[in-house]
Parts: sequence; structure tokens; C-alpha cells
Amino acid sequence: MSRIPLIAGNWKMNGLVADATALAQGIAAKAKAAPALGCQLLICPPFPLLGVAATAVAGSPVAVGGQDCHAKVSGAHTGDTSASLLKDVGCSYVILGHSERRTDHAETDSQVKAKAEAALAAGLVAIVCIGETLAQRDAGQTIEVNTSQLRGSLPAGANAENTVIAYEPVWAIGTGRVATPDQAQEVHAAIRAELIKLIGADEAGKMRILYGGSMKPDNAAQLIALPDVDGGLIGGASLKVDDFWAIAQAAG
Repeated sequence: MSRIPLIAGNWKMNGLVADATALAQGIAAKAKAAPALGCQLLICPPFPLLGVAATAVAGSPVAVGGQDCHAKVSGAHTGDTSASLLKDVGCSYVILGHSERRTDHAETDSQVKAKAEAALAAGLVAIVCIGETLAQRDAGQTIEVNTSQLRGSLPAGANAENTVIAYEPVWAIGTGRVATPDQAQEVHAAIRAELIKLIGADEAGKMRILYGGSMKPDNAAQLIALPDVDGGLIGGASLKVDDFWAIAQAAG
């Protein structure tokens, strides 16, 4: 089944106003000059840079997303940001349950699910992240961990239009290590098989599953060509226009 690849850049906690402006403008210029590109592009800057990024990519095919949101619409939640506010400042996506959030902030599957449901209610597309640690992989728990996280984190009402899954082997994030094509395809296929149980074969067949473990220009084409890999959640390589664009070209 044909799925349009999504190349999503997670800028994490990087960049100042000038950096963000130049990076976003550079990606937007590349995208506007290649209208036939066969993938969708997304950048997810730190919260204070969302307005800057949205202005910089206005009029281009590049979408903007947040890196997290709160489960509540508003209230006494100092330091948090609501999904509705993300939508209001120009976001169309939000990354949820990234391994760094699960580790640094002890986020649980149920919390990720609640945030994802808030995102859907606000009209955002939720990118729900799952993935195993090196210890879990070495213990032979890769499929069990990922399918369990998927069951616990998938929002009610999830479908191929409002939800994307990102598989990020934790041991491959920012380490330069990458899952082999066989390893990546095995997990992506298992995720899709679990999605069939959860949302039915039709929606599962249309839902995009991204690979998120050190995808770079030199390995992107091989990974994206796999049957169940539908793009990438890009970290370090999304901070350089040429690298991000090379991955986009590999996908499109």
C-alpha cells in the first residue's frame, strides 16, 4: 500500500533565533524549488522558536511541529504547553513520548497516550514514539517492549490521518549506531502487525511508521526503501540544510 513518506526533523534543544531562521529558510527554499518531491517535510524546533520557524517556512510545503505538549487544554502547569497553543502558533504535528522525554522526565505510556489524545482533539497529528534500550534488545525483548509501548501509548481514535508512529531504538539515538535493515524491518513489521490488531488492517496499512535512530544521508535510502519504513524522525542530521535535504531526496 502506498504511503507518502514523512521526513521529520527533531531539532531537540538546539538553535537560537538566527540559527533557526537560517535553517528553516534554507529548508523551505529547497522545498519550494522541488515541487515534485515525493515526501512530506516537517521541522520541530524548540518551543520558543516555533513562531520564528513558522514565519520562515510560510508559503512552502514545510510543516512545523512541537516536541511535546501537555494533556490538559489549559491551567496551572508552569513550563508546559498545550496542544491547542501549538496549533494556534502554526503547528500541525507534535512529537510525543520521545525516548528522551520518557527517560529525562519519566513519562509513562499512559501519559503519552493522554498527551496524544489532547493533540488529536486540538487538530494536530501525533507522532507517537516507541523504542527499546540496548539492555532490552540484548535480553531479547525488542518486539515485546515495542508492542507493549504501542498498546499503552496509542491514542483513542487513532487513524492514519491523525497519528504517525516513530520507532526509535534508544541505543541508536545520537550514538552513530544504526539498526541494520533487517533489524529495522523486523520491528516495523511487528509494529504494523500490532496496529492491525488495534485499529484494523485498513488503517494499519495506511499509517506511517518512521525510523528514528541515527538516520543520515548515507543510510536513508536503504532504510526508507524497506517495506514498512515510511520516512524518518531525524535528529542531528536535521540541523544542517544539506543533510536534511539529502534525506528528503532519498525518500522522494
